Amino acid sequence: MENHLNLYYIFYTAAKCGNISLAAKELFISQPAVSKAVSKLEENLKTALFVRSSKGVKLTPEGEILFRQAEHAFLALNAGEEQICRMRELGVGQLSIGVSNTLCKYILLPYLQTFIKENPHIRISIECQSSFHTLEALKDGTVDIGLIGEPKGKNTDISFFPVTDIQDGFVTTKSYLQNLKKRLPETETDPATLLSHATLMMLDKVNLTRQYIDDCLKNYAPLNAQMIEVSSMDLLIEFVKIDLGIACVIEDFVKKELSENTLIRFPHPFSIPKRKIGFACLKQSLKQTNPTDSLKEFIQFISC
Repeated sequence: MENHLNLYYIFYTAAKCGNISLAAKELFISQPAVSKAVSKLEENLKTALFVRSSKGVKLTPEGEILFRQAEHAFLALNAGEEQICRMRELGVGQLSIGVSNTLCKYILLPYLQTFIKENPHIRISIECQSSFHTLEALKDGTVDIGLIGEPKGKNTDISFFPVTDIQDGFVTTKSYLQNLKKRLPETETDPATLLSHATLMMLDKVNLTRQYIDDCLKNYAPLNAQMIEVSSMDLLIEFVKIDLGIACVIEDFVKKELSENTLIRFPHPFSIPKRKIGFACLKQSLKQTNPTDSLKEFIQFISC
């Protein structure tokens, strides 16, 4: 804008009041300051905006045009300020969350159910993607917070808030295990041998869960099993239910199947420690003097 906004506001107030002296009182400035501002605006626009008389000021046709546009602008600004005030009073905001389909289904939904009840005016958007892509999205600033497994290695720019521990393990069906044993000599039914002759189903290598399992396997002899890789934990669970093989899953997510003996644990010959699941966000977003209220509210909620 070529002219300063305050010149337009002084002109707008003078036009509403129809008097320079009354405008000065409303603006809490001197009468000469109002006259000078109007004259400056007229000089910049190279046109007269008021006809002055002893009774006050009256808009010229050009002044009428400018006044109508200025009125629309200042009314819109006032409406915007009022809307922001209402949003702040109601706690209106927006929060974007990155999460895998599996963690969304089993862990995030219960948190969201309670959080939304307590903060009904915060709009939630969810980006369903792998934990690897959620980490990338956090760094790119396309999501505010992500639900992931605890990152390994150097992630000095990430703050992690653990919410639960999970246990990975191998599961299969009784029928698949029985048929697998039938194909092998009775003397070769130890877990290591069975696993090497089985169809092994795991998440694809870009998945952080798969990377964690591969890290647990690095000191173990290479598996010669036939491998099926998929991108979804839910698919792994469904595949193993139809006797397709032995699947590496998060045991917490098949509790019902294990309790009903639809699935059974396969005694793998190596150790898989529990790991932490939690919410992650950029440290930089927390260090800002004014991080988004929605993000602050959510972090306070999960930290309680």
